[in-house]
Amino acid sequence: MCGAARRHGPVLALYGTVKLIGFCVFMFLLDSSGDFRRKNPRFGGGAHVWDVLATWDGWWYQQIAAHGYHPALVPVPGATGLITLEGNSAAFFPLYPALMRLVSSCTGLGLLGAGLVVSVAASFVAALGIHAVTARVGGRRAGLAAAGLWAVWPGSGMEWSAYSESLYIALAAWACYAVMRRHWLTAGLLTCAAGLTRPTATALIAALTLAVLMDLLRHRRAVRRWGDTPLPDGRARRGAVLRPLTAVAIAPVGLAGYLGWVGHRMGDYGGYFKLQDGAWAHSFDYGRHTVKVFGSLLVGHFDYLYAYPYEDAIGAATVLLALIILPLLFRLRPPLVLTVYTLLTMALVLGSQQIFGNVSRYLLPAFPLLIPCATAMRRLSTPVLCTVLTIAALASGSYAGYVLFEAGIP
Repeated sequence: MCGAARRHGPVLALYGTVKLIGFCVFMFLLDSSGDFRRKNPRFGGGAHVWDVLATWDGWWYQQIAAHGYHPALVPVPGATGLITLEGNSAAFFPLYPALMRLVSSCTGLGLLGAGLVVSVAASFVAALGIHAVTARVGGRRAGLAAAGLWAVWPGSGMEWSAYSESLYIALAAWACYAVMRRHWLTAGLLTCAAGLTRPTATALIAALTLAVLMDLLRHRRAVRRWGDTPLPDGRARRGAVLRPLTAVAIAPVGLAGYLGWVGHRMGDYGGYFKLQDGAWAHSFDYGRHTVKVFGSLLVGHFDYLYAYPYEDAIGAATVLLALIILPLLFRLRPPLVLTVYTLLTMALVLGSQQIFGNVSRYLLPAFPLLIPCATAMRRLSTPVLCTVLTIAALASGSYAGYVLFEAGIP
């Protein structure tokens, strides 16, 4: 117990302190502006600052927790534009609202309070996972810096809100760590759970599958090297093949199961994607929308879908930062699972038509991008590291909180 406290205590303390500073600044800015009081409680408003944390997607999660799902493709009467279908809760994956309802039932908290409890708890689990992954690449000192950076990264305002980001990243980080340790069944189960949380678990499933294939190739070479001479433990040899294959079989069950259930209920097995496209104009367009946004921003025009100047500027800066960091990550030669997961996560985000301002939130799961920055920061003394992260935390209340929730759509 004491050993665990010594290992994890500094990580939790640093993340919690840095995150709390940024969160308090965000709440102060939100309360000072007072704009949220004039908005619809479903779309960024409410009677109290806390209400803002559960608007937009958070409203949908509360509806699912309270009333369950009723999947349907309902046309908007007379629609001629991009939005042709009415919004439906089936667009939102079930694990987060299920935990929200469970916590509410066990504690007596309302759904908003229960959702925040789940998100905050998951954010600390994610911080530990990010620390563990980074420590295996750059050492424990780099892992500590990565946990601090997780608290202030663009889009980090979602970590303590009624959104599913913290839960998904907690599952993804520990799944990647399990793959790195070759704990295949654990990795498969965590990836399966991630598939019940967000559709971008596709990247995690693919990363796990490729990691398994590479491991099996290494195993095959080892067997050939031994020839007909049996390895010391035949049971271990069989387990070395069966466990990773079982993980590959388990990993996509959550994602495929939910999409299949939604399609079955809708009477159309492509129903989830039709709903995303018709109700939210969210579809994979091979990056055409991203290119159009950058072209518009360069000339100072905002004539693209769902333009929010301040939020979009932060989104564009986040994309550029990610593209700069990506080669630095490759230079560190991280495990294959981290490389594939990061590349596919970025491809899914940048290759989609969506509310561009959400890019900083959608890139938050690409946590391996923290590793090069954290590796560079491990040389800083503890006082300097804390000072840098504190300054970033003060700023994050605006760029990672207020702008996302108040100047755009989170």
